[in-house]
Amino acid sequence: MNIFKKSDDKQHLATLEEFRQKIDSANMPSGVKKIAERELEMLSKMSPATAEYTIGLNYIDYLVSLPWNRKTADNLDLARAERILNERHYGLSEVKERILEHLAVKILVMNKKPQILIVDDEEISRNNLEHILKKEDYSVVTAANGIEAIEELEKSVFDVVLTDLKMEKVSGMDVLEKAKTKYPDIQVIMITAYAAVASAIEAIKKGAFHYIAKPFRLEEVRATVKQALDKKLSTVSAKGSILCFAGPPGTGKTSLGKSIAEALGRKFARISLGGMKDEAEIRGHRRTYAGAMPGRIIEEIRRAESSNPVLMLDEADKIGQDFKGDPESALLEVLDPEQNHSFIDHYLDVPFDLSNVMFIATANIADNIQDALRDRMEIIGFSGYTEDEKTHIALLHIVPKQIRGHGLSDYPPEFTEAAISKVVNEYTREAGTRNLERHISTICRKIATDFVHHKDAVRHIQVIPELVERYLGPRKYYLEVADEKNRVGIATGLVWTEAGGDIIFVEAAKMKGKRELILTGSLGNVMRESAQAALSYIRSNAALFHIHEDLFEYHDIHIHVPAGAIPKDGPSAGATIAIALISLFTERPARRDIAISGELTLRGRILPVGGIKEKMLAARRAGVKTVVLPYKNKVDVENLSQNAKQGLDILLTDTLEEIVDKVLIE
Repeated sequence: MNIFKKSDDKQHLATLEEFRQKIDSANMPSGVKKIAERELEMLSKMSPATAEYTIGLNYIDYLVSLPWNRKTADNLDLARAERILNERHYGLSEVKERILEHLAVKILVMNKKPQILIVDDEEISRNNLEHILKKEDYSVVTAANGIEAIEELEKSVFDVVLTDLKMEKVSGMDVLEKAKTKYPDIQVIMITAYAAVASAIEAIKKGAFHYIAKPFRLEEVRATVKQALDKKLSTVSAKGSILCFAGPPGTGKTSLGKSIAEALGRKFARISLGGMKDEAEIRGHRRTYAGAMPGRIIEEIRRAESSNPVLMLDEADKIGQDFKGDPESALLEVLDPEQNHSFIDHYLDVPFDLSNVMFIATANIADNIQDALRDRMEIIGFSGYTEDEKTHIALLHIVPKQIRGHGLSDYPPEFTEAAISKVVNEYTREAGTRNLERHISTICRKIATDFVHHKDAVRHIQVIPELVERYLGPRKYYLEVADEKNRVGIATGLVWTEAGGDIIFVEAAKMKGKRELILTGSLGNVMRESAQAALSYIRSNAALFHIHEDLFEYHDIHIHVPAGAIPKDGPSAGATIAIALISLFTERPARRDIAISGELTLRGRILPVGGIKEKMLAARRAGVKTVVLPYKNKVDVENLSQNAKQGLDILLTDTLEEIVDKVLIE
């Protein structure tokens, strides 16, 4: 029995020694290291058979596995970053431009020569410090006393101040307070021959970065200044915008995040926020709970083995809420540059610096993100792709990827532009390219199956439109507008959803009744109010449109927007509803090849709307010839590429009256 006990004790001591070595080599901050050592000391007094012993070991093991001071060096070659973005993603010129601007600012901040202010009333000490730091290629300014130091702080911006604590008239404490008041991000290092603990604590409470004593060692000065500069750089970098890519599914938001990580030379990590309801998934569980573990933020950083990864927060507009907490509110601390340098995960219970992490969020609809969270982000809009852009993306990226993935590299099928165009127009109806990729994958699978069944057949295949129909079956989508006739009481509108732009048909009918307005088609409150406003405008201006007022007295009016199962809302259909009603009341058919988008007021003014590019692309897909938009959207139209406007006549208007005769046929 004693033999087994001695063996267990030996193993227990070996485990503790192993963890002690891990703590020493983990390069943790001093405060975290003390906590880990204290936890290990407690474990040394416990029996390994207790549950608390295992929990404590797991906790220490997690602490030492985190990349406290491990980070990848940023590759700040802007030309390389631009090349990577262009190789991986076709189009998206505005998005790429904004990302390159973000990187350019980072490059300027990182490459700026550090500015150091040395304040010491001892000339020898001052000269020694100046000599040491100039050899490190820092820009150094010296001051012989506190008064001169304050004058220098008024004239220039410094990154780090090294100041003697004891000086006549204006002390080092006064310099510290002045520097922190004027520049909160400045790092101040206190130097003194009187290294009293009380003075050190007071200086640190007032914001000093560090406290070293004379006579100082040169290596200590170099290391302390470098640490102070690293902290200043991380603080400045963190205060840059947190990007949020917002746009329809399949437009390359997540893959662009990976390309940014590659361009910077950073690790990439991703967290899906869709459906997340428990705050503990962000902040972690307290160790008192059985099965406690850290939150997803800390866990992904541990997996990345770097404290400065590119961390993508996917589907930020689909976070849920319930009695377990509000994950969106927990993210406020994570994304706030003023707080995230000391983020406390409940499991770790020690601060972890997230200021070096580059956060990128994605969303389909940015307006669905909580206001306070959205306020911390810079929204970068992703629009849908044009037909030409989809064709290029398919030929340059999707087809080669699918050929490799289906084992066709030895006998690659040749996809023609006409075949890709047929898939885009007749088999997909989307803003992005996901369904396009699925259909190309289907074609490749069927070609691979043919190769296996008919081993002696010719291996070179050219995929032409006829072959597309053979593999994918009859076409799924038609040009709705082009195939329809002009009718009374039906007008064509344009809408913008999280899946991109689309067209709608507003149908209006009248029947004998008691002036009731009937609205169907799963319309939301805003759209219902738009319909009521459109009817009120027409009734108040009946003479202008040559409508008998008696018509309203003895008829019910029914407005319907197919498809009835899909919820619809928003103000941009107001002008379309009004045109459908005027067509109904005047019995003049509305042209189906003219699509309208605009919010209508009771005075007949047409107000600006959003999603212009998506609506234009939807109009092109549907075969619309003319698009009517509010005049105040002129800037949005001018910013569109020629490719997006190709084949469309754009009519800008301020009032509904201006377009009635253009849309309605006599």
